[in-house]
Amino acid sequence: MRQASSSEARKKDTREKIELGGLIAKAGLRYEKRAVLLGALIELRRGLRTDEAERARLAAIGVEAFGRDGE
Repeated sequence: MRQASSSEARKKDTREKIELGGLIAKAGLRYEKRAVLLGALIELRRGLRTDEAERARLAAIGVEAFGRDGE
């Protein structure tokens, strides 16, 4: 039983990583260097901690991008 739940957890983790990679591709950043992507994401996290207006602005951009694809 324990092995089955461990396997399910790994599958869930893998699925999540695939989805996150898809977001990178969707944003047009597929060929950007990994260090640049990580740096940008870390900087974004720092900014979002304190700026709710920026969070809302970025969410609106994301919703619009998803809407163009019918997602």
